Amino acid sequence: MRLFDVNGPLVSAMSKLADIVICNVMFCLFSLPIVTIGASLAALFTCMQQLIYEEERDEGLVFRAFWNAFLRNFRQATALWLICLGAMAFLGAYYWIVQFMAGALGRVYRITFYLLALLFLMGFIYIFPLQARFRNRVRHTLRNAWLLSVAALPWTALALAVPAALIYVCFIMNPAALTLMEYLWAVCGFGLIAYLDSFFFAQAFKKISRVAPADPGGPAEGALFTDEAHRTEDLMVQESTFSDPDWNRRDPTGK
Repeated sequence: MRLFDVNGPLVSAMSKLADIVICNVMFCLFSLPIVTIGASLAALFTCMQQLIYEEERDEGLVFRAFWNAFLRNFRQATALWLICLGAMAFLGAYYWIVQFMAGALGRVYRITFYLLALLFLMGFIYIFPLQARFRNRVRHTLRNAWLLSVAALPWTALALAVPAALIYVCFIMNPAALTLMEYLWAVCGFGLIAYLDSFFFAQAFKKISRVAPADPGGPAEGALFTDEAHRTEDLMVQESTFSDPDWNRRDPTGK
């Protein structure tokens, strides 16, 4: 039967599930020092994006692809993660302070905290997928993450809903099975979220186009929003690390 064929849907699904489990375990192990979580996230999203785009991995081995992506993104992803940690620390301190505020003023500040936390999460979910997919400076990646979160708001909402739903089902709806849920998350939880969210990110990334810089030898431009009168194709521009890596070395005249 076609179902059990080596190239059939069942074998393909099982192969993807195995890759997700391997990447999930590697992500958990590589994240243990805490400071390396950023590089681990970038590597995880690199592998998950390769799965959904059906791109060839380094010598076909997912653990080697994860390791190479981890090394390639380590410096910049770590810088991004430390910035995010600083933002989380600020939000934590802000929440701690507003808990001591009573009355109407306290309610106002609590509302502002939830709004800031939501705004942070909207951009945060794009940072490491962008780092995994595109080559850019730290400040451009941060800016692009929040711009894209607004430009692709429906996909942003869906990407946030996936981890929120899984956390609710696993840890809130059934607290009696907490130990089992923790085990499942250690096996496949983070990888499954990254895999599912990568479908939404792929749709959001359609708002990004690649254009060569004015100076062929210069750095790639960061993502920019433009008004409708000057928008040629998409809302944002960036250099892709996956397709046609030599595009910025071509003659911009097309000759």
